[in-house]
Amino acid sequence: MTRVVALIDYGSGNLRSAENALRRVAADVGSSIEIATTDDPALIAKADAVVLPGVGAFAACRAALMARDGVTEALGEAVRVRGAPFLGICVGMQLMATRGLEFGETPGLDWIAGDVERLSPSTPRAKVPHVGWNTVEWTPDAAPFGGAPADMYFTHSFALQTLDDVDVAAWTDHGGWFAAAVTRDNLAGVQFHPEKSQAAGLALLASFLEWRP
Repeated sequence: MTRVVALIDYGSGNLRSAENALRRVAADVGSSIEIATTDDPALIAKADAVVLPGVGAFAACRAALMARDGVTEALGEAVRVRGAPFLGICVGMQLMATRGLEFGETPGLDWIAGDVERLSPSTPRAKVPHVGWNTVEWTPDAAPFGGAPADMYFTHSFALQTLDDVDVAAWTDHGGWFAAAVTRDNLAGVQFHPEKSQAAGLALLASFLEWRP
C-alpha cells in the first residue's frame, strides 16, 4: 500500500530542495512512498506523514501558511487528531513553537511549548546569522533520529527555546547551546537543513520516512 507524505506548499524558499531530497530518499528506501507537494487540505488531512519546510522570517512564513485556505486546519487534523508523523524543517520547526519573537510577537502552532528567540552567542567569533556546518549532538531519546554526532548545515538567526528540555532531541553549540532538533510523540523538527546536509541529512530524512510513532 502506498504511503502518502504531504510536503506542504505555501511558497517556502526551500520547498523544491526539500522535495528533491525526499523523492531521492523515498526511492532509496524501496518502500511504496509518494511525496505529494501540495496545499490541498483534503490531501493533507488524509496524509500518512507531513513535512513542513520553511526559510525566512517567522511572521512571514506564518502569514503565508495561514493564507492557504484550510491548510492549518488540515495540518491539525492529520497531525494532532490522527497522529500522522510530522517533520518541521528550519522555520517549519520554529512554527511548531508557542510564539515567535522576530519583528514583534507572532503566534505559532503551539505544538511544542516555547518561544523562537534570536541567537545570542557568548563569543564574537560566533556570528549571527549562524550559517554553515555545525555538529549536532543527539540526546539518548531522540527517536526517530539519534545516533552519533553528525555535521549538519544551518542557516538561521533565531532558534526555538523550549519550555521543557525533554522536548529537545539534539543540541548544537554556537557560542552557547541551542535546540537543533525537537521531538514529542509524533512530532519532530530540525533547525538545520537535512536537504542540504549531504549523506547525514539524507539518512535523517530516511529515518523520518520509516518512522512509525
